[in-house]
Amino acid sequence: MKIVLENLTKIFPGRDKKKQEEVIAVNNFSFTVPDGKLIGLLGPSGCGKSTTLYMISGLQKPTSGKIFFGDDDVTRLSAENRGVGLVFQNYALYPHMTVKQNIMFPLENLRGVDKLSKEEMAERTLKAAKLVQIDELMDRKPSELSGGQQQRVAIARALVKMPKVLLLDEPLSNLDARLRLQTREEIRRIQKETGITTVFVTHDQEEAMSISDMIVVMKQGVVQQIGAPQEVYDNPINLFVAKFLGTPPINVFDGTVTAEKLYIGGSAVLDVKGVADGEVFVGIRPEGFILDANGPLTCKLKSVEVMGRDVSVVSAHDNALVTDIRSIIDADNKVEAKATVSYTLKPHKVFLFSKETEERLRF
Repeated sequence: MKIVLENLTKIFPGRDKKKQEEVIAVNNFSFTVPDGKLIGLLGPSGCGKSTTLYMISGLQKPTSGKIFFGDDDVTRLSAENRGVGLVFQNYALYPHMTVKQNIMFPLENLRGVDKLSKEEMAERTLKAAKLVQIDELMDRKPSELSGGQQQRVAIARALVKMPKVLLLDEPLSNLDARLRLQTREEIRRIQKETGITTVFVTHDQEEAMSISDMIVVMKQGVVQQIGAPQEVYDNPINLFVAKFLGTPPINVFDGTVTAEKLYIGGSAVLDVKGVADGEVFVGIRPEGFILDANGPLTCKLKSVEVMGRDVSVVSAHDNALVTDIRSIIDADNKVEAKATVSYTLKPHKVFLFSKETEERLRF
């Protein structure tokens, strides 16, 4: 089931009675979620990603714009009639019910032609539990489960109705690092097995990039960039996207372009054909540095962190907009204990941005 969003806008009234300034949570959002794909809505807190999810689910009505499930306009359709499965950040399990009862609960509320027999409900419940691998925990209460197991119950409960669309609102944020990794892999496996069109909301770019077919990067209610995760990482459209994606984050410098050469400080570090003279922001991915004693970019060495197969070199530069410059190099390279460290740069890992608009400048 594809989801089509047309010029979707959500405006909340201001809380201040005197000023009454409206808050635009989502601003003119248009996008088509392809059938059977997992899409990550990504951005910092307050960017509008959860509001978008709640409009898709029917829990919130858009101020303007339309929502289609396939060819059907569901903009004004109630949440219970949209055929969506929704998983919240806090699981929202009933503490007095067993795992089996929690999963079965949505089926017990079906009426009319959708009503199921007890045998059908039991069969569907077991099938959903097996899908998320909790079928051996059916008689336990939520308090007897780990955080990861509770999250699986919540996902099974969302899937048991066989929804057309699965919506996940920051489903992993309450889990520890190891459980988060394991559970996101499970979500991806389940989505692949079921083929359900899924929208996954997160502020964690690593989560979004690791399991999404496409990501939508948002800022202050406005879509910044849409694309395959690796494509967005390799070709950020502006400085915000470049800074938001990547761990460790991109290193940003003040730079100058003169006669199609990029200068950081007084050193010409790269040829940048087609870029007009002027001041720019320079973004260099951590993996974009090549250790080179004769390299044009020289930084003050602060420390070397050995991470197994890689080495993280922490340095500083007067033109850097960040305190620590992090460059990731192969562990086979030895970093000598000197006051400075020098690099050449990988051109495809260097991005230039306008000082005025912060938009990408291609070279």
